[in-house]
Amino acid sequence: MRQAPWRIFALVVAVFVMATGTFLVLTQRSETGVASPPSATPTQPPQSPTAQLPDGPGGEPQTIPAVRSFDPAEGEGWAPAEGVTRVVADSDGPLDGTADRLAEELDVRRADEGARPGDVELKLDEDADTGREGYRLVTRDHRVTITGSDDAGVFYGTRTVIQSVRAAGGLPEGTVSDRPDRPQRGLLLDIARKFYPADWIEDRLHEMADLKLNQLQLHLSDDQGFRVESSSHPEVVSEEHLTKDQVRHLLSVADSLHITVIPEIDSPGHLGAVLAAHPDLQLHRADGSVTEGAIDISKPAAGRLVDDLLREYGDLFPGRYLHLGGDEYVALMSSDPEATYPDLAATARDRYGENAGIADLATAWLNDRAETARDVGKTPQVWNDGMFADGEVEPDHDRQVAYWTGREAGAREPSEYLEEGFRLINNNSEYLYYVLGQPNGFTYPTGQRIYEEWTPDVLRGTSPVAERFRGADHVPGGRLAVWGDVPDAQTEAEVAEGIRLPLAALSQKLWNPDRPRLSWQEFTALDSRVTEAGTG
Repeated sequence: MRQAPWRIFALVVAVFVMATGTFLVLTQRSETGVASPPSATPTQPPQSPTAQLPDGPGGEPQTIPAVRSFDPAEGEGWAPAEGVTRVVADSDGPLDGTADRLAEELDVRRADEGARPGDVELKLDEDADTGREGYRLVTRDHRVTITGSDDAGVFYGTRTVIQSVRAAGGLPEGTVSDRPDRPQRGLLLDIARKFYPADWIEDRLHEMADLKLNQLQLHLSDDQGFRVESSSHPEVVSEEHLTKDQVRHLLSVADSLHITVIPEIDSPGHLGAVLAAHPDLQLHRADGSVTEGAIDISKPAAGRLVDDLLREYGDLFPGRYLHLGGDEYVALMSSDPEATYPDLAATARDRYGENAGIADLATAWLNDRAETARDVGKTPQVWNDGMFADGEVEPDHDRQVAYWTGREAGAREPSEYLEEGFRLINNNSEYLYYVLGQPNGFTYPTGQRIYEEWTPDVLRGTSPVAERFRGADHVPGGRLAVWGDVPDAQTEAEVAEGIRLPLAALSQKLWNPDRPRLSWQEFTALDSRVTEAGTG
């Protein structure tokens, strides 16, 4: 049986002490778990001969997602050694936090300079051809060096280190050259219908970071709840909600993990919780009955209310994107929208001409919300079934479209959006929808179909888009979506376990869409090793 590296090193040190009579200075642990020198003995421990360091594993680095390229070399590899290994990076530079995190995870010391055998050194090189999220990891002479042109890439290199230690005890000798295929890689959490507490969300952030995922979309409002504190409209907030202080903490954690958090305020549908406090803005049918969850987009006050919320959360969330929703507006899902909602139809004709319809009014609504998003410095994202074609009002093009369905009103083939120049985020409900309770024909994704069948270019059904539309320029990424349609169908723990393998499979295919080298069985076995000792 292979002995743990620290046991090997401890035995070697014991023999060395007995043979030479040398006394070693012990280190003490700080409250953070990172070793630090004892106050009475500030000197660094002496450099240990390479012969005393444990060997790393052979083969390739064991990680999820798999590294894109590994060039093996002759040598003994690297494994962390207690009392010897340090994480080396400038304490005043942008890599300080990343170095501290890795040192804590490995339970080793931090150092500012002077990398030596046994160490992991983190370096920035603006001239490195790694790309912003790429890195080069060299394991040579019992030492690991991670280099990137940006701190995001170096951070992902540290994820390769920590996963390799969990899975195989260390790293093999050689050079890793690694970068993602798609720049947007993430998870969507519907916290409106099923509320998740802040600490549960924080756990998902750590899980995502280890998988090199970089976006978390939070669906903050729906018919069942409005889940974040509001100063502009406190009357809409549900009893269970995130405070702004909790949100700021999550944003700080996410930033340290190179994850962007994207808020979603869905409109003009899915607004039941907001409209409960503003019944005067509810949409009514011709017979006077209320359409649940839908706001009356003919009323100027409706736009002002939603814009207030978009501005508030656009300021709170510092990331690049603001998701505006736009899906499943019930007025357009009626068999005869013009007859069912004559006031909307009349307003559309008054504003946009005799040939205009309710779809034009909805398109103009989303255009106005997108302008608000841009006013607060955000790039708008919207659901694809809120994008209507061949009307009197055209959707503006300065937005990204999250493609999830081809079966709802307004939904079209992915190629049509791509032909019009829109970039599509892959939310293909065939593979990437984890809907609690499995209503409307949805089934929980296991991860295997994502791993074996799906690629980022499979946007609808099971077939990829045409070759000319493939790649990050047209489809910049994708997200696994966790929807709370039947909120009590699973506990928080069951959701966390249920999405673990789908998230891992998604991370693999967004990092490298090519057919994976490991079988599904091998992949799941590796997943159990890289996550069993996970932090967070």
